[in-house]
Order: sequence, then structure tokens, then C-alpha cells
Amino acid sequence: MKITETALPGVLILEPRRFGDDRGWFMESWNRETLRGHGIEIDFVQDNHSYSAPKGTVRALHYQSPPHAQAKLVRVARGTVRDVAVDARRGSPTYGRHVAVDLSAENGRQLFVPAGFLHGFATLTPDVDLLYKCSDIYAPDCDGAVAWDDPDLGIDWGIDPVTATLSNKDRAAPQFADWTSPFTV
Repeated sequence: MKITETALPGVLILEPRRFGDDRGWFMESWNRETLRGHGIEIDFVQDNHSYSAPKGTVRALHYQSPPHAQAKLVRVARGTVRDVAVDARRGSPTYGRHVAVDLSAENGRQLFVPAGFLHGFATLTPDVDLLYKCSDIYAPDCDGAVAWDDPDLGIDWGIDPVTATLSNKDRAAPQFADWTSPFTV
């Protein structure tokens, strides 16, 4: 597995090796020992599957606060997304900065997002199946969101923001500057 560091400490791009023949291909999408070999000590406790029908669907910028903060390992089984992680750890030298990576079924890339980061994605194609592992269970009382289209964050989602498909939760999310992060370095 190829693991590439991003501009944000701890946010990593993972590219599993695919082994193909005339039948198709095989890949190992996650291996605890491989990640440990790269200094990532994490136990995933929940797998999630998100399906988004229309192109331009946005599910962002989400987080779970402590004591149920989640690290995530995100990949796409069908379609293409722009996947985004924003450093939300107060006191971090990269606080408020983001990375955006296109993940697709074709490129096989995955994004590892540590706890303390906001996470979200926009679908660049219709009919997207996004899969992700979480390091803690879903806890509704710890669930939160920050405005995905906050101009101060400067995120290029790769879609037309006017026609984006959003949940009510994402429409009502506060701007980053008006939000108090529950995370610290």
C-alpha cells in the first residue's frame, strides 16, 4: 500500500495495490498491521455506507465531538467524490486549513481523516457509494456540522454551490468563525 502525507499532519492518502487479471482485480482495502507500520494505531469499530443519487450532493462538514470523536478511513466503491478534511484542532498550526482529494472507484484512493478534523464530500458523479470506517460509534449527542461553503475556508468542492443538494442539517450549520471547536492539539 502506498501512503502519502498531505499538507495536514495525520491526514493521509492511502492507495491500496490492485492485483488484476482477466477476471478483474483484487485489493486489500485495510490492514491493521500495514497502518501500524506507518505509525497509525487505530481500531475501527463501525463501518458506514453512504449512497448519494444526484451529482452535486454535499455531505459536509461533519464531526463528532469528544468523548466520541471519530477518525475515518474513506473510500468510494462507485462514482467519484471530492473528499475534504479541515483541521479543527484549536492550537494547531494548520487550524482552519483543508485538504481536498478526489476519490473514485477507478483510482482506488482512500483518505484517512484523524479525529479532530471536520470531514465532508461532494459527489462529482451521480450514483455514488462511499464507504468509511470509524474509530468510534455514532453518538447523536456529539454530532455536529460546520458550513461547507464558508468562504473563509476557501474549499473548491468541484460543483456548482447554487445547485448543490444538501440536508437541512448542512444548510443550518454555522460558519467556521462562529463555531467553537471541541478539539485541541
